[in-house]
Amino acid sequence: MIPMRFLSWARSRFRMKLKTLALLLCIVTCTTLFFSYALREPSGYKYALRLVASTEAPCACRRCLTEAEDDPWFAERFNRSVHPLMARDNSALSDETLKWWQSLQLEKRPANFSEVVEELFQLIPDDVLYADAGPNRCRTCSVVGNSGNLKGSQYGRLIDASHFIIRMNQAPTTGFEEDVGARTTHHFMYPESARDLDNATSLVLVPFKTLDLQWIISALTTGTIKNTYIPVKSRIKANKDKVLIYNPAFFKYIDESWLRGGHGRYPSTGFLGLLFALHICDQVNVFGFGADQHGDWHHYWEKNLEAGAFRDTGVHDGDFEYNVTRLLADKHKIRMFEGR
Repeated sequence: MIPMRFLSWARSRFRMKLKTLALLLCIVTCTTLFFSYALREPSGYKYALRLVASTEAPCACRRCLTEAEDDPWFAERFNRSVHPLMARDNSALSDETLKWWQSLQLEKRPANFSEVVEELFQLIPDDVLYADAGPNRCRTCSVVGNSGNLKGSQYGRLIDASHFIIRMNQAPTTGFEEDVGARTTHHFMYPESARDLDNATSLVLVPFKTLDLQWIISALTTGTIKNTYIPVKSRIKANKDKVLIYNPAFFKYIDESWLRGGHGRYPSTGFLGLLFALHICDQVNVFGFGADQHGDWHHYWEKNLEAGAFRDTGVHDGDFEYNVTRLLADKHKIRMFEGR
């Protein structure tokens, strides 16, 4: 006769084996389903690889915009391998990229791109910046658009609390500090929208043509270039040691990956600023994008509410860019503030 103590031990061992088998079966089933989806969807496969490869938090913030649980839509578009800024090391453009970039604002006889770039980086630094992403960094950024929805928002303190504050084109702050903040670390502009800056702010030139690169050289030295397709500032007050150049290759990446081509002739300065932040920051707050609470598109410093006719020029697809921005917010990649 088998002792009761032995029978009890045997039953306990049997139940333990059943639980272990059930757990293993569950893991195998879930893994099979997960990767069968991933293999059916190319973007899902990319997403699956990211999940498997991720072993630590990508940044030191409470929440990072490039976290392991990226969804397929974001993973398919986001690419850190293309750096937002141009330096000597990454200034050689492929024939395809150079041809695409030079088609944005056609020049009759553009100067030799490589020669202009070499002259440019004899004047300004060519350091590779902001390639320091990692688990020990938490860089917060505010991207401040120029929408009239900033009027009366009282976002100023919140904007100024970020490490980087990115503005574009005219973007006055004097007299508007309560709503738009007072600090600026990076100011995006091109020759036709240029303004003077203080010594602590980085001028980020967004070049649409080779002449724009020649203009920044001239504006910081001789002041000989006074016209592009319209009259422009011949000289500019800015710290030449803090001048940065938006990378034409990154420009093309945004158009192809984020706007999918065919949505306006090229991205707006605001959208270029947003994608710049998305690639060098760990948390991104966005202010002053889209229409105001009445549905009007205009700038916060304008009294004429019809002055925002830029939305309908066909150069930029404001509606599509806004929808992408809104989707980034819905997916918790950015935090969007749309006025009060």
